[in-house]
Amino acid sequence: MDTTIRSGDAGAAVAQIVDLLARLGFLDGDGDLPGSYDDRVELAVRAFQQQRGLHVDGVVGPATFRRLDEARWSLGDRILTHLPGSLMAGDDVFALQRRLLELGFKVGRVDGYFGAETAEALREFQRNMGLPADGTCGPVTLRALSQLAPRVSGGSPNAMRARERIRDAGPHLGGKIVVIDPSRGAHLPAQYADQAAEIVHDLAARIEGRLVATGVQAFLTASRAGRHRAAASTAEEHAEEIDRAVFANRAQANLSISLAVDVAANQDACGVATYYFGSSEHGTHSSTGERFAGLVQREIVARTDLVDLRTHAKAWEFLRRTRMPAVQLDAGYLSNPGDARRLADPGFRDTLAEAVVVAVQRFYLSPEIDAHTGVLRLSELRAALQAD
Repeated sequence: MDTTIRSGDAGAAVAQIVDLLARLGFLDGDGDLPGSYDDRVELAVRAFQQQRGLHVDGVVGPATFRRLDEARWSLGDRILTHLPGSLMAGDDVFALQRRLLELGFKVGRVDGYFGAETAEALREFQRNMGLPADGTCGPVTLRALSQLAPRVSGGSPNAMRARERIRDAGPHLGGKIVVIDPSRGAHLPAQYADQAAEIVHDLAARIEGRLVATGVQAFLTASRAGRHRAAASTAEEHAEEIDRAVFANRAQANLSISLAVDVAANQDACGVATYYFGSSEHGTHSSTGERFAGLVQREIVARTDLVDLRTHAKAWEFLRRTRMPAVQLDAGYLSNPGDARRLADPGFRDTLAEAVVVAVQRFYLSPEIDAHTGVLRLSELRAALQAD
């Protein structure tokens, strides 16, 4: 669905949304279901968005509709297979990935997308079971999956593999690839759009320059020339978010960070928050993304007087689709006079940039040469690594 459905709308699309919400238990299916997008539907959509780690706005755009459609599938409802260019996605894929992971097979990230890694893990399982290794999860493979007890218990095998990869990468940043994603902020009210674009693009440039000075290959997902474009539709914004994740994956980035600012109806809302991929509904999250988000958050809070809004797991498309540790930094609220004043100050943006780059370096440092949060400087980092 490429349109946006909201309060007051009616028609076939609304009827489909109401049916999905009722099937998922967010609307009472035993009573009279709403015939239009009324207050009951909006509350149900908000509850669904909250549960699934989406932006909670009570509006059904492409991202929310896609997740509603994914949520209707249980493992065994359909045959699952790898379709390059149009990946199958749903709660049944989440369940398959978790099951394979419990049995000791490498599925990559448990993200609900039937990608190449999931297909290869399934083929390996089928070979172990003496089944045709076609990478397709049909009735025979499902029976075999249900008959086996988990081989892995205690801890997360994906988290352990991720820690090993980080350790093997070594502490030096030279040669590592970091993608910086200056968010367009198309969802922001028009009066904030240009200001937000100026801030995030300037911050991205400051981070890029510092990373390059440490030997990192830094790539931006968008050019400064695109920052004054008219606000995108919800469908365009959703498609662009996917495109930015694809760019980071194709760049084979080691880390990626999306930069954003926010606004709120309440001018008292203020502070900095970071987000990483995670879904409490499916019991999955990126352990390395969580660690990276925590480092970014702690460095910024230690170096500035921004209110600490902490780190949070979200299933936003950029975080879900990126294959490397990825975070989104919401650096403050333009609707708050204090945050807006800070963000408008180039010196403050310098402080933010240094905090992010130090967090990138600390992500790869061993405890022996790491330092307390907020005290490390780039010059000290380079000196410590040269002496190592």
